[in-house]
Amino acid sequence: MARKDVTPRKNNGSFKKFGVGLLGGVLGGMLSIGGIYYATDGFNSSVVEPLTAESTQTIDNDAEISNVKVNVNSDITNAVDKVQNAVVSVINLQTSTQSQWSSPFETQQNDSSELQPTGEGSGVIYKKDGNDAYIVTNNHVVEGQEGLEVVLKDGTKVQAELIGTDAYTDLAVLKIAGDKVDTVATFGDSTSLKVGEPAIAIGSPLGSDYANSVTQGIISSLNRLVQNVNESGQEISINAIQTDAAINPGNSGGPLVNVAGQVVGINSSKIATSSSSGVSVEGMGFAIPSNDVTNIIQQLEDSGSVIRPALGISMLNLSEVSTQQQERVLEVPASVVNGVVVRYVESATPAEKAGLQQYDVITKVDGEEITSATELRAALYKKSVGDIMELTFYRGDEEQTVSVELTLDQTALNEQ
Repeated sequence: MARKDVTPRKNNGSFKKFGVGLLGGVLGGMLSIGGIYYATDGFNSSVVEPLTAESTQTIDNDAEISNVKVNVNSDITNAVDKVQNAVVSVINLQTSTQSQWSSPFETQQNDSSELQPTGEGSGVIYKKDGNDAYIVTNNHVVEGQEGLEVVLKDGTKVQAELIGTDAYTDLAVLKIAGDKVDTVATFGDSTSLKVGEPAIAIGSPLGSDYANSVTQGIISSLNRLVQNVNESGQEISINAIQTDAAINPGNSGGPLVNVAGQVVGINSSKIATSSSSGVSVEGMGFAIPSNDVTNIIQQLEDSGSVIRPALGISMLNLSEVSTQQQERVLEVPASVVNGVVVRYVESATPAEKAGLQQYDVITKVDGEEITSATELRAALYKKSVGDIMELTFYRGDEEQTVSVELTLDQTALNEQ
Protein backbone atom coordinates (compact mmCIF):
# COMPACT_ATOMS: atom_id res chain seq x y z
CA MET A 1 0.00 0.00 0.00
CA ALA A 2 1.40 3.42 -0.97
CA ARG A 3 2.19 5.67 1.94
CA LYS A 4 0.03 8.78 2.18
CA ASP A 5 0.95 12.23 3.44
CA VAL A 6 -1.38 13.29 6.21
CA THR A 7 -1.25 17.03 6.81
CA PRO A 8 -2.76 18.88 9.81
CA ARG A 9 -5.31 21.41 8.66
CA LYS A 10 -3.88 24.58 10.22
CA ASN A 11 -3.90 27.84 8.27
CA ASN A 12 -0.17 28.27 8.83
CA GLY A 13 2.68 28.51 6.38
CA SER A 14 4.68 26.06 8.50
CA PHE A 15 2.60 23.16 7.26
CA LYS A 16 4.27 23.22 3.87
CA LYS A 17 3.26 19.71 2.83
CA PHE A 18 -0.24 20.77 2.06
CA GLY A 19 -0.92 22.90 -0.98
CA VAL A 20 -4.08 24.91 -1.11
CA GLY A 21 -5.83 26.21 -4.18
CA LEU A 22 -9.00 28.25 -3.90
CA LEU A 23 -11.36 27.33 -6.73
CA GLY A 24 -13.02 30.42 -8.13
CA GLY A 25 -16.46 30.58 -9.59
CA VAL A 26 -17.84 27.53 -7.79
CA LEU A 27 -20.90 29.31 -6.49
CA GLY A 28 -21.68 30.73 -9.89
CA GLY A 29 -21.59 27.27 -11.38
CA MET A 30 -23.97 25.91 -8.77
CA LEU A 31 -26.72 28.54 -9.10
CA SER A 32 -29.27 28.58 -11.87
CA ILE A 33 -31.93 31.26 -12.30
CA GLY A 34 -35.52 30.11 -11.98
CA GLY A 35 -34.73 26.64 -10.57
CA ILE A 36 -34.10 25.10 -7.15
CA TYR A 37 -32.21 21.84 -6.69
CA TYR A 38 -33.01 19.74 -3.63
CA ALA A 39 -30.47 17.15 -2.54
CA THR A 40 -32.57 15.03 -0.21
CA ASP A 41 -30.99 11.61 -0.63
CA GLY A 42 -29.90 10.55 2.84
CA PHE A 43 -31.40 13.61 4.53
CA ASN A 44 -34.77 13.63 6.25
CA SER A 45 -37.38 16.18 7.18
CA SER A 46 -36.75 18.63 4.35
CA VAL A 47 -39.51 21.24 4.36
CA VAL A 48 -39.87 23.73 1.52
CA GLU A 49 -42.44 26.45 1.95
CA PRO A 50 -44.38 27.50 -1.20
CA LEU A 51 -42.76 30.02 -3.46
CA THR A 52 -44.27 33.46 -3.09
CA ALA A 53 -43.99 36.12 -5.79
CA GLU A 54 -43.05 39.36 -4.09
CA SER A 55 -43.06 41.52 -7.20
CA THR A 56 -42.90 41.31 -10.98
CA GLN A 57 -40.66 43.49 -13.09
CA THR A 58 -40.92 43.96 -16.86
CA ILE A 59 -37.77 44.86 -18.76
CA ASP A 60 -37.30 46.25 -22.26
CA ASN A 61 -37.58 42.94 -24.13
CA ASP A 62 -40.92 42.20 -22.41
CA ALA A 63 -39.40 39.41 -20.29
CA GLU A 64 -40.85 39.23 -16.82
CA ILE A 65 -38.64 38.60 -13.76
CA SER A 66 -40.33 37.52 -10.53
CA ASN A 67 -38.58 38.08 -7.22
CA VAL A 68 -39.46 35.04 -5.15
CA LYS A 69 -38.80 33.99 -1.59
CA VAL A 70 -38.32 30.40 -0.47
CA ASN A 71 -37.81 29.12 3.06
CA VAL A 72 -36.06 25.73 3.23
CA ASN A 73 -35.68 23.85 6.50
CA SER A 74 -33.90 20.51 6.69
CA ASP A 75 -31.97 18.30 9.09
CA ILE A 76 -28.80 20.03 7.88
CA THR A 77 -29.99 23.59 8.46
CA ASN A 78 -31.46 22.64 11.84
CA ALA A 79 -28.20 20.97 12.89
CA VAL A 80 -26.14 23.99 11.85
CA ASP A 81 -28.47 26.33 13.75
CA LYS A 82 -27.88 24.35 16.96
CA VAL A 83 -24.08 24.48 16.94
CA GLN A 84 -22.90 27.28 14.68
CA ASN A 85 -22.86 30.00 17.35
CA ALA A 86 -20.51 27.85 19.44
CA VAL A 87 -17.89 27.62 16.66
CA VAL A 88 -14.98 30.08 16.92
CA SER A 89 -11.77 31.03 15.15
CA VAL A 90 -8.53 30.55 17.10
CA ILE A 91 -5.60 32.87 16.36
CA ASN A 92 -2.07 31.80 17.33
CA LEU A 93 0.06 34.80 18.37
CA GLN A 94 3.83 34.72 18.42
CA THR A 95 6.60 37.27 18.76
CA SER A 96 7.52 39.13 15.62
CA THR A 97 10.46 41.55 15.66
CA GLN A 98 9.91 44.52 13.39
CA SER A 99 10.88 48.17 13.16
CA GLN A 100 8.31 50.76 14.16
CA TRP A 101 7.80 53.90 12.09
CA SER A 102 9.15 57.05 13.75
CA SER A 103 6.78 59.85 14.64
CA PRO A 104 7.51 63.28 13.18
CA PHE A 105 9.19 64.18 16.49
CA GLU A 106 11.58 61.20 16.47
CA THR A 107 14.82 61.03 14.58
CA GLN A 108 15.26 57.24 14.35
CA GLN A 109 13.38 53.98 14.26
CA ASN A 110 13.27 51.58 17.20
CA ASP A 111 12.99 47.82 17.10
CA SER A 112 10.30 46.25 19.24
CA SER A 113 8.97 42.78 19.75
CA GLU A 114 5.22 42.31 19.69
CA LEU A 115 2.82 39.44 19.25
CA GLN A 116 1.56 38.92 15.73
CA PRO A 117 -0.87 36.36 14.24
CA THR A 118 1.14 33.43 12.85
CA GLY A 119 -1.67 31.01 12.14
CA GLU A 120 -5.39 30.45 12.51
CA GLY A 121 -7.58 27.48 13.18
CA SER A 122 -11.03 26.72 14.52
CA GLY A 123 -12.51 25.60 17.81
CA VAL A 124 -15.84 24.87 19.47
CA ILE A 125 -17.18 26.05 22.82
CA TYR A 126 -18.27 22.96 24.71
CA LYS A 127 -18.74 24.16 28.29
CA LYS A 128 -19.66 27.23 30.32
CA ASP A 129 -18.75 27.18 33.99
CA GLY A 130 -19.49 30.29 36.03
CA ASN A 131 -17.71 33.21 34.41
CA ASP A 132 -15.60 31.02 32.12
CA ALA A 133 -16.19 29.17 28.88
CA TYR A 134 -14.08 26.30 27.54
CA ILE A 135 -13.03 25.63 23.95
CA VAL A 136 -11.58 22.49 22.40
CA THR A 137 -9.29 22.80 19.39
CA ASN A 138 -6.26 21.02 17.91
CA ASN A 139 -2.85 21.03 19.57
CA HIS A 140 -1.23 21.94 16.25
CA VAL A 141 -3.41 25.08 16.08
CA VAL A 142 -1.91 26.44 19.32
CA GLU A 143 1.58 24.92 19.02
CA GLY A 144 4.32 27.46 19.73
CA GLN A 145 1.83 30.11 20.86
CA GLU A 146 2.87 33.04 23.04
CA GLY A 147 -0.65 34.37 23.14
CA LEU A 148 -4.08 33.33 21.86
CA GLU A 149 -7.13 35.18 20.61
CA VAL A 150 -10.56 33.79 19.87
CA VAL A 151 -13.02 35.30 17.41
CA LEU A 152 -16.63 34.59 18.36
CA LYS A 153 -19.49 34.08 15.89
CA ASP A 154 -20.47 37.77 16.00
CA GLY A 155 -16.90 38.88 15.28
CA THR A 156 -16.02 39.77 18.88
CA LYS A 157 -12.36 39.10 19.59
CA VAL A 158 -11.35 37.95 23.10
CA GLN A 159 -8.14 36.76 24.72
CA ALA A 160 -7.82 33.06 25.51
CA GLU A 161 -5.82 31.12 28.07
CA LEU A 162 -4.25 27.79 27.18
CA ILE A 163 -5.37 25.22 29.79
CA GLY A 164 -3.65 22.13 28.44
CA THR A 165 -2.48 20.24 25.36
CA ASP A 166 -1.99 16.66 24.26
CA ALA A 167 0.24 16.21 21.23
CA TYR A 168 -0.49 12.49 20.82
CA THR A 169 -4.22 13.02 20.14
CA ASP A 170 -3.71 16.54 18.74
CA LEU A 171 -6.10 18.18 21.20
CA ALA A 172 -5.97 21.35 23.29
CA VAL A 173 -8.31 23.16 25.69
CA LEU A 174 -8.62 26.94 25.96
CA LYS A 175 -10.51 29.14 28.41
CA ILE A 176 -12.15 32.48 27.71
CA ALA A 177 -14.41 34.86 29.61
CA GLY A 178 -17.94 33.55 29.33
CA ASP A 179 -19.91 36.79 29.46
CA LYS A 180 -20.31 36.95 25.68
CA VAL A 181 -21.00 33.23 25.23
CA ASP A 182 -24.64 32.22 24.82
CA THR A 183 -24.32 28.92 22.91
CA VAL A 184 -22.51 25.76 23.98
CA ALA A 185 -22.13 22.71 21.74
CA THR A 186 -23.24 19.25 22.81
CA PHE A 187 -21.14 16.12 22.21
CA GLY A 188 -22.72 13.08 20.60
CA ASP A 189 -21.77 9.40 20.83
CA SER A 190 -19.17 8.68 18.16
CA THR A 191 -19.48 4.92 18.68
CA SER A 192 -23.02 5.06 17.25
CA LEU A 193 -21.92 6.58 13.93
CA LYS A 194 -22.74 4.70 10.74
CA VAL A 195 -20.80 4.77 7.49
CA GLY A 196 -22.82 6.73 4.97
CA GLU A 197 -24.67 8.98 7.41
CA PRO A 198 -24.52 12.76 6.87
CA ALA A 199 -21.61 14.72 8.32
CA ILE A 200 -21.26 18.50 8.62
CA ALA A 201 -17.96 20.36 9.09
CA ILE A 202 -17.97 23.91 10.47
CA GLY A 203 -14.91 26.13 10.80
CA SER A 204 -12.74 28.87 9.37
CA PRO A 205 -11.10 27.60 6.17
CA LEU A 206 -8.24 29.92 5.18
CA GLY A 207 -8.75 31.86 8.41
CA SER A 208 -11.36 34.03 10.10
CA ASP A 209 -12.21 35.87 6.88
CA TYR A 210 -14.25 32.76 6.08
CA ALA A 211 -15.33 32.01 9.65
CA ASN A 212 -18.26 29.67 10.27
CA SER A 213 -18.15 28.15 6.82
CA VAL A 214 -20.29 25.02 6.56
CA THR A 215 -19.52 22.00 4.37
CA GLN A 216 -21.39 18.72 4.23
CA GLY A 217 -20.64 15.18 3.25
CA ILE A 218 -20.94 11.75 4.78
CA ILE A 219 -19.10 9.53 7.23
CA SER A 220 -16.76 7.71 4.85
CA SER A 221 -15.24 5.25 7.31
CA LEU A 222 -14.61 4.64 11.00
CA ASN A 223 -11.58 3.65 13.07
CA ARG A 224 -8.96 4.85 10.61
CA LEU A 225 -5.51 4.85 12.21
CA VAL A 226 -3.99 8.18 11.18
CA GLN A 227 -0.36 8.88 12.09
CA ASN A 228 1.71 12.00 11.70
CA VAL A 229 4.52 13.95 13.35
CA ASN A 230 4.00 17.54 14.50
CA GLU A 231 6.43 20.45 14.19
CA SER A 232 8.08 19.49 17.47
CA GLY A 233 8.75 15.95 16.28
CA GLN A 234 6.08 14.45 18.54
CA GLU A 235 4.04 11.53 17.28
CA ILE A 236 0.35 12.06 16.53
CA SER A 237 -1.84 8.98 16.43
CA ILE A 238 -5.60 9.18 15.98
CA ASN A 239 -8.19 6.43 15.64
CA ALA A 240 -10.11 8.71 13.34
CA ILE A 241 -13.44 9.25 11.65
CA GLN A 242 -13.00 9.64 7.89
CA THR A 243 -15.29 12.08 6.08
CA ASP A 244 -15.60 13.59 2.62
CA ALA A 245 -16.95 16.88 3.97
CA ALA A 246 -14.56 19.55 2.69
CA ILE A 247 -11.82 20.33 5.23
CA ASN A 248 -9.21 22.97 4.43
CA PRO A 249 -6.42 24.79 6.30
CA GLY A 250 -8.11 26.73 9.08
CA ASN A 251 -10.78 24.06 9.66
CA SER A 252 -8.48 22.39 12.19
CA GLY A 253 -10.12 22.18 15.59
CA GLY A 254 -13.63 22.82 14.30
CA PRO A 255 -16.49 20.39 14.90
CA LEU A 256 -17.75 17.52 12.77
CA VAL A 257 -21.49 17.47 13.42
CA ASN A 258 -24.27 14.92 12.93
CA VAL A 259 -27.81 15.73 11.78
CA ALA A 260 -28.93 16.08 15.40
CA GLY A 261 -26.57 19.05 15.79
CA GLN A 262 -24.22 17.11 18.07
CA VAL A 263 -20.43 17.29 17.83
CA VAL A 264 -19.24 13.78 16.92
CA GLY A 265 -15.65 14.71 16.08
CA ILE A 266 -13.01 17.43 16.04
CA ASN A 267 -11.59 17.98 12.56
CA SER A 268 -7.84 17.49 12.54
CA SER A 269 -6.28 16.57 9.20
CA LYS A 270 -6.71 15.39 5.64
CA ILE A 271 -4.74 13.44 3.09
CA ALA A 272 -3.52 15.94 0.51
CA THR A 273 -1.29 13.88 -1.77
CA SER A 274 0.16 10.43 -2.14
CA SER A 275 3.85 10.56 -1.25
CA SER A 276 4.68 7.72 -3.64
CA SER A 277 2.95 9.11 -6.71
CA GLY A 278 2.32 12.78 -5.91
CA VAL A 279 -1.31 12.34 -6.94
CA SER A 280 -3.63 14.93 -5.40
CA VAL A 281 -6.33 13.56 -3.14
CA GLU A 282 -9.75 15.10 -2.43
CA GLY A 283 -12.46 14.23 0.05
CA MET A 284 -10.35 12.41 2.64
CA GLY A 285 -10.58 14.34 5.88
CA PHE A 286 -10.20 12.99 9.39
CA ALA A 287 -11.70 13.90 12.75
CA ILE A 288 -10.95 12.83 16.32
CA PRO A 289 -14.00 10.89 17.61
CA SER A 290 -16.04 12.72 20.23
CA ASN A 291 -15.80 9.88 22.77
CA ASP A 292 -12.01 10.17 22.66
CA VAL A 293 -12.25 13.96 22.80
CA THR A 294 -14.38 14.04 25.95
CA ASN A 295 -11.99 11.72 27.76
CA ILE A 296 -8.93 13.81 26.85
CA ILE A 297 -10.38 17.26 27.50
CA GLN A 298 -11.51 16.25 30.97
CA GLN A 299 -7.93 15.33 31.82
CA LEU A 300 -6.64 18.55 30.27
CA GLU A 301 -9.07 20.58 32.37
CA ASP A 302 -8.05 18.74 35.52
CA SER A 303 -4.26 18.70 35.17
CA GLY A 304 -3.25 20.39 31.89
CA SER A 305 -1.88 17.14 30.49
CA VAL A 306 -2.77 13.50 29.86
CA ILE A 307 -1.18 10.86 32.08
CA ARG A 308 -0.44 7.67 30.14
CA PRO A 309 1.15 4.42 31.33
CA ALA A 310 4.69 3.45 30.34
CA LEU A 311 5.81 -0.06 29.42
CA GLY A 312 9.57 0.46 29.57
CA ILE A 313 10.80 -0.93 26.25
CA SER A 314 12.31 0.38 23.07
CA MET A 315 10.53 -1.06 20.05
CA LEU A 316 11.13 -1.95 16.41
CA ASN A 317 8.68 -3.31 13.85
CA LEU A 318 9.40 -6.91 12.90
CA SER A 319 8.77 -5.96 9.27
CA GLU A 320 11.85 -3.70 9.44
CA VAL A 321 14.13 -6.59 10.40
CA SER A 322 15.79 -8.48 7.57
CA THR A 323 14.95 -12.13 7.00
CA GLN A 324 18.55 -13.08 7.79
CA GLN A 325 18.42 -11.26 11.17
CA GLN A 326 15.06 -12.83 11.97
CA GLU A 327 16.56 -16.28 11.39
CA ARG A 328 19.92 -15.76 13.13
CA VAL A 329 19.07 -13.34 15.95
CA LEU A 330 15.37 -13.59 16.69
CA GLU A 331 14.95 -17.22 15.68
CA VAL A 332 11.16 -16.84 15.46
CA PRO A 333 9.11 -19.26 13.32
CA ALA A 334 8.84 -18.36 9.64
CA SER A 335 5.08 -18.06 10.11
CA VAL A 336 5.56 -14.98 12.32
CA VAL A 337 5.67 -12.10 9.85
CA ASN A 338 4.26 -9.23 11.94
CA GLY A 339 4.90 -8.02 15.44
CA VAL A 340 7.05 -5.75 17.60
CA VAL A 341 10.66 -6.52 18.45
CA VAL A 342 11.91 -5.53 21.91
CA ARG A 343 15.18 -3.72 21.24
CA TYR A 344 15.97 -3.33 24.94
CA VAL A 345 14.22 -3.31 28.29
CA GLU A 346 14.80 -0.47 30.75
CA SER A 347 15.51 -1.41 34.34
CA ALA A 348 12.92 -1.17 37.11
CA THR A 349 10.06 -0.90 34.62
CA PRO A 350 6.81 -2.84 34.22
CA ALA A 351 8.29 -4.69 31.24
CA GLU A 352 11.35 -5.84 33.20
CA LYS A 353 9.27 -6.87 36.20
CA ALA A 354 7.04 -8.96 33.91
CA GLY A 355 10.10 -10.76 32.51
CA LEU A 356 10.29 -9.33 28.99
CA GLN A 357 13.73 -9.57 27.39
CA GLN A 358 15.66 -8.15 24.49
CA TYR A 359 14.66 -9.69 21.12
CA ASP A 360 11.28 -10.90 22.33
CA VAL A 361 8.71 -10.42 19.53
CA ILE A 362 5.34 -9.19 20.78
CA THR A 363 2.46 -10.32 18.58
CA LYS A 364 -0.68 -9.77 20.67
CA VAL A 365 -2.05 -7.36 23.27
CA ASP A 366 -4.89 -8.64 25.41
CA GLY A 367 -5.43 -11.43 22.89
CA GLU A 368 -5.66 -9.06 19.88
CA GLU A 369 -3.03 -9.29 17.17
CA ILE A 370 -0.79 -6.28 16.56
CA THR A 371 1.46 -5.64 13.59
CA SER A 372 3.47 -2.56 14.54
CA ALA A 373 4.86 -0.46 17.36
CA THR A 374 2.19 2.13 16.60
CA GLU A 375 -0.56 -0.39 17.26
CA LEU A 376 1.13 -1.53 20.47
CA ARG A 377 1.48 2.05 21.67
CA ALA A 378 -2.16 2.79 20.80
CA ALA A 379 -3.28 -0.23 22.83
CA LEU A 380 -1.04 0.83 25.72
CA TYR A 381 -2.42 4.38 25.72
CA LYS A 382 -5.97 3.10 26.07
CA LYS A 383 -4.91 1.82 29.47
CA SER A 384 -4.55 3.76 32.71
CA VAL A 385 -1.76 3.63 35.25
CA GLY A 386 -2.45 0.64 37.47
CA ASP A 387 -4.13 -1.44 34.75
CA ILE A 388 -2.99 -4.88 33.65
CA MET A 389 -1.88 -5.53 30.06
CA GLU A 390 -1.54 -9.06 28.72
CA LEU A 391 1.26 -9.49 26.17
CA THR A 392 1.77 -12.51 23.94
CA PHE A 393 5.25 -12.82 22.47
CA TYR A 394 7.76 -15.19 20.93
CA ARG A 395 11.09 -15.88 22.57
CA GLY A 396 12.83 -17.81 19.85
CA ASP A 397 10.32 -20.34 18.57
CA GLU A 398 8.36 -20.50 21.84
CA GLU A 399 5.14 -18.51 22.26
CA GLN A 400 4.57 -17.10 25.77
CA THR A 401 2.08 -14.83 27.52
CA VAL A 402 2.71 -12.55 30.49
CA SER A 403 0.63 -10.05 32.46
CA VAL A 404 2.24 -6.63 32.84
CA GLU A 405 1.17 -4.37 35.68
CA LEU A 406 1.40 -0.79 34.39
CA THR A 407 2.73 0.92 37.51
CA LEU A 408 4.64 3.78 35.85
CA ASP A 409 3.50 6.77 33.80
CA GLN A 410 5.38 8.61 31.10
CA THR A 411 6.38 11.47 33.33
CA ALA A 412 8.62 8.98 35.14
CA LEU A 413 9.78 7.20 32.01
CA ASN A 414 9.97 8.46 28.45
CA GLU A 415 9.85 5.59 26.02
CA GLN A 416 11.87 5.79 22.86
